[in-house]
Amino acid sequence: MIAAQAKLVYHLNKYYNEKCHTRKAAISKSIREVCKVVSDVLKEVEVQEPRFISSLSEMDNRFEGLEVISPTEFEVVLYLNQMGVFNFVDDGSLPGCAVLKLSDGRKRSMSLWVEFITASGYLSARKIRSRFQTLVAQAVDKCSYRDVVKMVADTSEVKLRIRDRYVVIITPAFKCTGIWPRSAAHWPLPHIPWPGPNRVAEVKAEGFNLLSKECYSLNGKQSSAESDAWVLQFGEAENRLLMGGCRKKCLSVLKALRDRHLELPGQPLNNYHMKSLVSYECEKHPRESDWDENCLGDRLNGILLQLISCLQCRRCPHYFLPNLDLFQGKPHSGLENAAKQTWRLAREILTNPKSLEKL
Repeated sequence: MIAAQAKLVYHLNKYYNEKCHTRKAAISKSIREVCKVVSDVLKEVEVQEPRFISSLSEMDNRFEGLEVISPTEFEVVLYLNQMGVFNFVDDGSLPGCAVLKLSDGRKRSMSLWVEFITASGYLSARKIRSRFQTLVAQAVDKCSYRDVVKMVADTSEVKLRIRDRYVVIITPAFKCTGIWPRSAAHWPLPHIPWPGPNRVAEVKAEGFNLLSKECYSLNGKQSSAESDAWVLQFGEAENRLLMGGCRKKCLSVLKALRDRHLELPGQPLNNYHMKSLVSYECEKHPRESDWDENCLGDRLNGILLQLISCLQCRRCPHYFLPNLDLFQGKPHSGLENAAKQTWRLAREILTNPKSLEKL
């Protein structure tokens, strides 16, 4: 048993050093190419409208606010200024969303975003995005990369296609630090020892973002109040949560396996599903020793089996907001197909670790 476990860990480490490193290097190269173009477009936007200041900056070889959705799809979060005159209202009526309401006694004219405030005093995510989309469309025509960048039509999101190879979503957002949303107040679960009080304090200090994008849970049936809402996102908090042990290595292997074998019609699975399942696996295995390098095989198998279960039940709860289903709106046939493919993959890895050389 121990020999089989060691064999699996050996092949997973080999896979990580070869396939995962190659993937990371290729993605880093793509990110540089994409960020050059996006920075140029955002510079042009800022000339037209100084309220939209580019926040895309490089720190320690990482671009602040950039998320990799897949090797050819990225999201850039554009942080907006001056949220101060609004109250953050998170009453749970829209899973995964919250609204920004003008604080009592504050005049509209005190806000930098005065023309995007609705009659009821809410700062409309949709109106800001619509204005931003118009500005980006104009900037694309003027920027120095205009021959290689196009706006993607038929979406209310701000989406660019670059060199016919990459898709980048640019999302206006507010960064919220020093508060934690009420809809995530149940976390951490009292009966689970992970992640421990110090890490919890660090995670909550990272805060969250409010994104101007279409909400998962509303699925095209948006009333005006709902389309004014902002989507909660916990990217930095989640990254902080997965520090230590082989957690990040495990996630890297899962991402590489997804890219190579689970990029399926209807796109049922993305990297974010993998990230969420690693967090759930941490709760099931709360001891640090459960994440030693020699446990990598066990943790990976556990996550793949959990993924199959989620796909078969057609439900994958968001880690911090469990009322939000990350499979919402995904076609059932796509989820069934992904369950079969994941099962094949898990069985192959478990019964024949050497097969990782070909996977």
